[in-house]
Amino acid sequence: MSDEVVIFEEVPLRGGRRLGLARLNAPRALNALSRAMIEALDQRLSAWAEDDAIAAVWLEGAGDKAFCAGGDIVALYRAIGEGAEAASAFTGDYFAAEYRLDHRIHTYPKPVVVWGDGIVMGGGLGLMAGASHRLATETTRIAMPEITIGLYPDIGASWFLGRMAPGIGAYLGLTGAQLNARDALDLGLADRLVPRETREALLAALGEADFTTDAAAVVVDGVLDRFEARERAPAAQLWPHFDHLQSLTARGGLNEAVGRILADQRDDPWLVANRRRLAEGCPLSAHLAWAMIQRHRHGSLAQAFREELSLSVRCCVEGDLGEGVRALLIDKDKNPRWSHAGFDQVPEAQVEALLAPLWPDENHPLRDL
Repeated sequence: MSDEVVIFEEVPLRGGRRLGLARLNAPRALNALSRAMIEALDQRLSAWAEDDAIAAVWLEGAGDKAFCAGGDIVALYRAIGEGAEAASAFTGDYFAAEYRLDHRIHTYPKPVVVWGDGIVMGGGLGLMAGASHRLATETTRIAMPEITIGLYPDIGASWFLGRMAPGIGAYLGLTGAQLNARDALDLGLADRLVPRETREALLAALGEADFTTDAAAVVVDGVLDRFEARERAPAAQLWPHFDHLQSLTARGGLNEAVGRILADQRDDPWLVANRRRLAEGCPLSAHLAWAMIQRHRHGSLAQAFREELSLSVRCCVEGDLGEGVRALLIDKDKNPRWSHAGFDQVPEAQVEALLAPLWPDENHPLRDL
């Protein structure tokens, strides 16, 4: 097995052009997104965008468990342990590189096909969300579970969660709800359901397609039409409760929404798991998730990434992320000692302070997005 953090290939296509294939290569870590991965992907995507011989890009993860389970939060934890100055420098560089990569995918000039098989969480969803062709399989499991580690839904989620139907994005952000392929299709987080066993046949069909006559996106769509099988999707978890979820989170403020979710008596296992995750989650994270979705409901994607960068660094240096990662992945006691005992005990002034920018506009690391 290659020791490269990302494996790159250029697959020949009919007519002489090529498909750029990138494979995240850390299967034991569920392809958690390291800084080295981010830099390698960004550099290669930049080069492929300028290469006329590259017709489209395919992005996948190694192994059969995950496309990408999230960011490298263990590396963030280690940086936090080195003190505020070191943590600020490392996390600032890490998140700036990650968000720049995510923004590149959102604005990429060629088709980007993401094979979203298995676990797609946090930073993995950041890679998938902006792709032009987002493929789910029967095993796809999508979530933004930051409430469990003291962060908040970042990677552009401040922007795309707020563009879902009222209350739905907020519910997902507050509960870290896990979505299957049918849910992802219903919410616009995936475009196609393609059976996982057809991956090799799909890549072969792309290789045989004629990319010299039509726009590349049209050619990719034509091939995908032959492989899509939505009848293979699992049963919807979210859609049967759509109106109910809106009744919980589409009105009032954060504390009212949290109170309604936690007081909900419906015994559907999916709802019960979501309630438990919120009840055990970080109160400060809930306030930040709610505030960021509200702030970026009508703003630009670039502005969301710029504000997320400041807030993510502050969550590492001033917030609860270190404690959340310690409890989940370091000591594994699953007993985080959050800085606030309850959701109604988080001061509004603290939330506003964390939302304050770390850089003036003219010096922001992502000012060119």
